[in-house]
Amino acid sequence: MTVDIKHAIAQRAGRDLPNGAYVNLGIGLPTLVAGYLQPDREIVFHSENGLLGVGPAPAPGSEDPDLINAGKIPVTLLPGASIFHHNDSFVMIRGGHIDYALLGAFQVSADGDLANWTTGPDGKPPAVGGAMDLAAGAKSVWVLMEHCTRQGLPRILETCAYPLTAARVVKRIYTELAVIDVSERLEVIELAKDVTFEYLQGVTGAKLHLTQG
Repeated sequence: MTVDIKHAIAQRAGRDLPNGAYVNLGIGLPTLVAGYLQPDREIVFHSENGLLGVGPAPAPGSEDPDLINAGKIPVTLLPGASIFHHNDSFVMIRGGHIDYALLGAFQVSADGDLANWTTGPDGKPPAVGGAMDLAAGAKSVWVLMEHCTRQGLPRILETCAYPLTAARVVKRIYTELAVIDVSERLEVIELAKDVTFEYLQGVTGAKLHLTQG
């Protein structure tokens, strides 16, 4: 995935977050969403290692090695931010106090099953980690990911091939090609510029339905 694609997905997802929301930004692509918060928006970004009020990435050369997110990437804090114990952060997650969890994924099924870890030996996360708690505890789970693998294989499938992080939790999917709601079926609510529904269906491993605007 190119940097431009990553930022485009993050920017698009960020536009749909409502004011006043408490939002966990998962490791990887979702952390970029913090860089697209407009001054007139009031959204509180959470990191599972114990940060509330996360801001955009610091300017090059101004990184603080003691101020990192759950992915060990330097971050900034906005006015009013707080730092607290890792355990308290998970109490917040498990207690249902996170409105949206924005997570990356390897695969999402037609039923909203989430797979974002693997037991494979190729350098991917070796354990489910905090994503399991976020998927179960957040009020809504959105996935931000590239539509296909580097080999061109679909990531949206009828059934996930990877071990599940959680079943039937994903409510919306953002890719560089479309925005897809997950309910009783996969509903395409927005196509990217110059992307046709026929093309999208051809690179998706599950049946899609197009919302008529």
